[in-house]
Amino acid sequence: MGKRLIFLLGGARSGKSYTAEQWAQEHGKQVLYVATAQAFDDDMRDRVKQHQADRPDHWHTLEAPRQTSQAIADFQGDYDTVLLDCITFLTSNILLDLPETVTQTEANNITLGQIDALLDVYNQSDATWLIVSNEVGMGVVPPTRLGRFFRDMLGRANQRIASHADEVLLLVAGLPWKLK
Repeated sequence: MGKRLIFLLGGARSGKSYTAEQWAQEHGKQVLYVATAQAFDDDMRDRVKQHQADRPDHWHTLEAPRQTSQAIADFQGDYDTVLLDCITFLTSNILLDLPETVTQTEANNITLGQIDALLDVYNQSDATWLIVSNEVGMGVVPPTRLGRFFRDMLGRANQRIASHADEVLLLVAGLPWKLK
C-alpha cells in the first residue's frame, strides 16, 4: 500500500480520533503523532494526559499547536505514518493569535495558508497521513462574531483537506461513513 492522505471528520466524541489511532496501530510501523491541542485548564490537561496514556509507547509525539507544518518538516525521524490530531485545535490556535480587527477573508486566507503548508509537507513525505478534524457545518449559525469566524475558517480548512485527500470518512456514533 502506497502513501495516502486519509481525512477523518465528525462531531465531538464521534470516534474520529479513535478510528485514526486504530488505523495507525494496524497499518503503521513508525508513527508520528502530531498534537495541536493546548491545555489551558485542568480539564484539558486531564484530557491530554488520557490521550497520551492511550497511545502506544513506541509512537513519537510531536506537540505542534502552531506552525505545525514547519514542526513536522523539521522533525527528525523515520516514520511511515503521520497522525495529525487535530485541525480543529490548529484552527482555534490560529484564531486566538489574530488581531481583533481581522476580517473573515483575512482569517480564512491565513488558515488556508497553513493548510496548504501542511499539504506541501505531506506531498514531500513518503508517509501515509491521517488528519482528524471536527465537522462544524451541520449546526446552527454561531451567534457571535468569533464563533462565526471559527466555523468558517474550519469549514474552509476541511474543504481544502478533503479536496486533496485520497479517502474521507465522516464518523457518526463511532461508525465511519466513507465520503470519498
